[in-house]
Amino acid sequence: MSEYVFTSESVTEGHPDKICDQISDAILDALLSQDPDSRVACEAVVNTGLCLLTGEITSKAKVDYIKIARKVIKSIGYEGSRAGGFDSNSCAILVALDEQSPDIAQGVNDADDHNDDIKNNIGAGDQGIMFGYACDETPELMPLPISLAHRLSRQLAKVRHDNILDYLLPDGKTQVSINYKDGEPESINTILISTQHTAVVDGIDNENQVREKIKKDLWEHVVIPATNDLKIKSSLQTTRFLVNPTGKFVVGGPQGDAGLTGRKIIVDTYGGYARHGGGAFSGKDPTKVDRSAAYAARYVAKALVKAKLAKKAEVQLSYAIGVANPISIMVDTFGTSNIPQDILIKIVKDNFDLRPASILEKFDLKNLPKKMGGDFFIKTASYGHFGREDINLPWENVEDISEKLKKSINKYL
Repeated sequence: MSEYVFTSESVTEGHPDKICDQISDAILDALLSQDPDSRVACEAVVNTGLCLLTGEITSKAKVDYIKIARKVIKSIGYEGSRAGGFDSNSCAILVALDEQSPDIAQGVNDADDHNDDIKNNIGAGDQGIMFGYACDETPELMPLPISLAHRLSRQLAKVRHDNILDYLLPDGKTQVSINYKDGEPESINTILISTQHTAVVDGIDNENQVREKIKKDLWEHVVIPATNDLKIKSSLQTTRFLVNPTGKFVVGGPQGDAGLTGRKIIVDTYGGYARHGGGAFSGKDPTKVDRSAAYAARYVAKALVKAKLAKKAEVQLSYAIGVANPISIMVDTFGTSNIPQDILIKIVKDNFDLRPASILEKFDLKNLPKKMGGDFFIKTASYGHFGREDINLPWENVEDISEKLKKSINKYL
């Protein structure tokens, strides 16, 4: 009998790194909305009173980068006297953007393994490895620790935006530890919430009293609403509940810590529950397989689990820059499938076209920003790119392909 505790974390949209992810993806959305063939690798950096935009962009689109950045910062809540040293109206925004390297563009535009199939004529935008994962711990087929951590972060932001807890400020982090027994989640061991707040809370300025007030409010307005539909319940008697363990969290956001695009890759994916290839997502156009192939790998893994071919599935893809077909495909089910690994890999190769051009077409990644009113990739920049039920993500829609796998499995056995 195996027992262990696994922990994952999430952060709110006001975390410095997440500010940067959202700015990068807002710029990507704006560019793709005007020019779906835009090549974008946009990075953002924030610190006290400063936002720097850098990277490489090649596009026919005409956008106001500074205006976009200010709009994102304002929408998060960094505005006016409560902005804490990072005000959307007054922060300096520096733009240092170049065009994409022609050497990279050549490999994407004309694949090394091209032939008469047009989808073989578009190569991967970079080399690298990408992982996708799914498991049956939650209805959205995500690991429970990261799923619950995201729930708490979203609810923490909601009660701030709705002024239910008007002393909350934008920066925040959540962390959830789950007790596992024989590989299955059994109970919630610990919930940790660190949230930025005003120095005075409902007229209280004593540090210990402030923390106790916040702790009571967060349990009522964040933890209970975020967990009340779970089979595994949290309770103050059985779940350790920690809030702002240092005592207070008044100085936060970019004033408290610099932020950078792509520095929350574990929060963006599976909370450390699965392996990660190292590539970030935000600010990258879909020709970059760091992003698009990671979405495709999740799609494959989720389809395998949804079709009940395994309880857990991790899919690894690898690519070479300028080459259309994946260099390798690997599937690991961690002993939860009765189907041999080599057959699972054959099933994947037969049923999923994992060339970059096919991924772009399958998920319509170049056109989604325009179809969604210029507001698509930015929605993925906070609270995870996978398992989202609050937004419609094409790589999460596996109903049809999972049914196809169920019906065809016998021919492989």
